[in-house]
Amino acid sequence: MPNPGYILGLNTYDHDVSACLLRDGALAYAIEKERITRDKHATGFYKEVVDYVLDAEGITLDDVELVVSNCYILPVPEMEDRLIYQDMPGFLPEYERQDASVHPLFRSRTGKVKTISHHLAHAYSAFAVCPFEEGAIMIVDGVGSYRSDAMEAYPGDEPGSKLARESESYYTFKGTQLDCLKKVWMEPDRGFLSDEFYNMPGLGALYSRASTYVFGDWNKCGELMGLAPYGRRDQVKPLMDITDNVLSVPRWTPEYGQPYVADSDGKWDTHPSMRHWEDLAWRVQDDTEKVLLARARWLRETTGAKNLCIAGGVALNCVANGRIAREAGFENVWIQPAAGDNGIAIGCAYYGLLEVQKQPRSYVMTHSYTGRNYTDRDITAATQRTLVKAQTSAVRSDNICRDTARLLADQKVIGWFQGRSEYGPRALGNRSIIADPRRPEMKDILNSRVKHRQPFRPFAPIVLAERAREIFESDQDSPFMLIAAPVRPEWREKIPAIVHIDGTARIQTVTEDTNPVLYRLLKEFDALTGVPVLLNTSFNVKGEPIVETPRDAMACFINTGIDHLILHDTLVSKTSAHRFVAPLVRTYMDVAGLVMSNVK
Repeated sequence: MPNPGYILGLNTYDHDVSACLLRDGALAYAIEKERITRDKHATGFYKEVVDYVLDAEGITLDDVELVVSNCYILPVPEMEDRLIYQDMPGFLPEYERQDASVHPLFRSRTGKVKTISHHLAHAYSAFAVCPFEEGAIMIVDGVGSYRSDAMEAYPGDEPGSKLARESESYYTFKGTQLDCLKKVWMEPDRGFLSDEFYNMPGLGALYSRASTYVFGDWNKCGELMGLAPYGRRDQVKPLMDITDNVLSVPRWTPEYGQPYVADSDGKWDTHPSMRHWEDLAWRVQDDTEKVLLARARWLRETTGAKNLCIAGGVALNCVANGRIAREAGFENVWIQPAAGDNGIAIGCAYYGLLEVQKQPRSYVMTHSYTGRNYTDRDITAATQRTLVKAQTSAVRSDNICRDTARLLADQKVIGWFQGRSEYGPRALGNRSIIADPRRPEMKDILNSRVKHRQPFRPFAPIVLAERAREIFESDQDSPFMLIAAPVRPEWREKIPAIVHIDGTARIQTVTEDTNPVLYRLLKEFDALTGVPVLLNTSFNVKGEPIVETPRDAMACFINTGIDHLILHDTLVSKTSAHRFVAPLVRTYMDVAGLVMSNVK
């Protein structure tokens, strides 16, 4: 048989550095740098992610036929040239310069290495792996490539700066053919050094501006969405307007004079500006939903398409996605699970397959479990280290789903580690913390003992796909937890821990085909309780990436109030010694460092 054909896609240098490896047109492995380095939204050089996917497949770079990359700041060749003569530690810290200088992909000028523009990569990440033969595409994010760097042909010759940046892009596709219908540009704006983008007049930029205003961080848009239902209707004037499909985003004025300042007195959640922040969050979310729904309806009317694909960072707004799915008029909506810039690596790889190599589409992304497999030997290595064994016990189970369901029904908080890790920002049942949704206080238990998140942020449900319509007011499958829908009134008191203040929930539907172990767990819990739903949150603590390895999982388990850890079919519990050993260990060394070390 001929050797497999390999293509490597890369998102480089700025946030969410990631890699995707295709094998004969199918997604073989994909990983984000943060899962390896444990630095959330990791930037910098891409050596770790390249090594990860190549090692997982058991190949070297010599086996890869084509490498396609993107950096939204600049085309990758120009970015890498600048990194030679400029000190830019946010994009290439000093400790990575040596690795970069000797890496065969760094500043490569061979025909094997190509770069593409940002929204083009997002578009390929959406349609190339969707289940539709044809349809429309919506790409909306914070900021994309410069107008001068956009590669695809697009209509219109309206005047504008070559330094305008992509904000929205709309396409149609049929098979492998992609055509751009419309691009919305953001003209450059003055700003304080690196904050120009979120002061630009764009939809995603505005959301990041509001996130910075409320939380002091442009990348906390998910928290802003969670805060929005606590705000009062129409207490803040509209922050953007869309008329005749033209978006207007006025400049902010000093009336928005209550920004969060990290060093200010008091905790964030008791800040005197909280009422104002809640009202502003409501406004920016409501404006965003209205604009996205107007764009989606225009796209439906303009193209007549029945199917819609969505990507770009704004596609992580599951409340807006729910409205698009219910109200825009499309029969089917599919959202790239790695909708943010981590998904750029997927888009780059599939651009290489479809546009450069002219291969047909043959792969549908029915799941996002793209990490490497960990063996029983890896599990043993994580559980049998000296000071880990001193405070835990590990027992193999002949029916881990049954045993876990019993623990859940007994109100235990479970760290759940199975199979290959999920790609993207959502834990989808392989790197999850799970709990019983029937107790309203379970949300507070998780926050106080494990997650340490703001109390307004909701937890999400996982549900048997065939039971979802019975419990939630939605006709859409939601395998990637990217659509919010109302919880039916008769179920709200049955599963209160996953119902947000506005009566909605961010749903993940689970089928036996895509995740048989998680499906069996839900079936076992349903048999015990009559509830085919579990509370699901990401396996991490606030400020850290989702765990990747068994050792990551063990470190999080030991250092938090998680009751039990499931590693494949191994049940790990804390012994009575844990209450004495753990504080001593924390006194003298970092727990994660201990678990990750080579101490036997």
